[in-house]
Amino acid sequence: MTNRDEDRDDPSWSVLPPTARELLAAIEWDALQHAYGSAEDTPPYLCQLLDEDPEVQAEALGMLEMSVLHQGSLYSSTPPAALFVAAILPHPQTLAEHESFFPWDDRNRPLRAALLDWLGQIADSASYGEDPGSEDKYGDGYDDEDADEVEAILACRSIRPELYEAVEPFLDDPHPATREAALGTVTLLLKAPDLAELVPRAARRLCRVLAADGSRRERSSAALAMGAWGQDTTGLLNDPDPAVRACAALATGCARIPRATDVLFEALQDPAEADRWFPDPLPQIDGWLRFTLLAAVLDRVDAFEDLAPAAMALIPLASDYSVDRDWGPPLVKAFPTGYSPGLQLSDSQRELLQAVTANDKCWGNIGNKFRWLREAGLPEQRDAIRALL
Repeated sequence: MTNRDEDRDDPSWSVLPPTARELLAAIEWDALQHAYGSAEDTPPYLCQLLDEDPEVQAEALGMLEMSVLHQGSLYSSTPPAALFVAAILPHPQTLAEHESFFPWDDRNRPLRAALLDWLGQIADSASYGEDPGSEDKYGDGYDDEDADEVEAILACRSIRPELYEAVEPFLDDPHPATREAALGTVTLLLKAPDLAELVPRAARRLCRVLAADGSRRERSSAALAMGAWGQDTTGLLNDPDPAVRACAALATGCARIPRATDVLFEALQDPAEADRWFPDPLPQIDGWLRFTLLAAVLDRVDAFEDLAPAAMALIPLASDYSVDRDWGPPLVKAFPTGYSPGLQLSDSQRELLQAVTANDKCWGNIGNKFRWLREAGLPEQRDAIRALL
């Protein structure tokens, strides 16, 4: 019996949409690769995404995440697997709700939302190196040993139009978790240069979301998406919701607008409250919102003195674990040319060092902080810094 004959014996085969069934049968899976070698074991997991048992569905997606999208890496099996998932998105069986296969993700949501997120991860990985100003390692100069990786990335880029057409309808899905996942994936897909012509169409849909009396989470996600696509978000800088204002102000197009920078500083006056706006990070935000807000203002102000009030508000929340995203960058901003012995500290520099050395959480056994201290020209020992004050 061939592998494809075995696939047809899977109980889920009969419920597959025709497009998905044809794709599954047409691909020589044993000729493709995933993180653990041959992808010949991939079709059963794809079929099990439409199993009647939600736990089987969750495990199937978990196995796909570990194999054809292992820690964000792409393989020759990733594009056909992504197209299969895109083809089954409308199937009623994707409405089943369950927790993730992975214990660290306790969200209970429709499988459809999880599948959309998975497609978004593929879009994100495929876009690596496409940002303006980035070195494109996928030009003519890559090494032979990178050929498989590059081929997989380029193949994933080539299917982005099909993925977009499959994902866009779920921007209007009745379930909020599915709408959110669709928006996150659409945001990532439309950052691709070859999909730029689709941005106006998607933006019109999001304008309706922003104009409606929707949830804070949904409107904020829409504002972030608009900003990521280079759309004008200045009209939202005076929105009644401070979270929507902050998300609108993060747009690159607002970088030189004083009102937008003021909005970010307003949010950072109480960074703990800003974090409470979204206990679960928005799809477009990596980690706590305060990290993203700080990164934006660091780029937009020249002098540390302008940043000092926000930095001081962040220090009580800082720790060894978060140094790369909260107290490390302001430290370097405060000492742009590095501290040198005998330097007369400014009031803002002194205040920052006092706050950092007073926070016990910043002085554990994690070594990340030493890189920032060295870059700022400061001693690596807490007591040695205190001696400067």
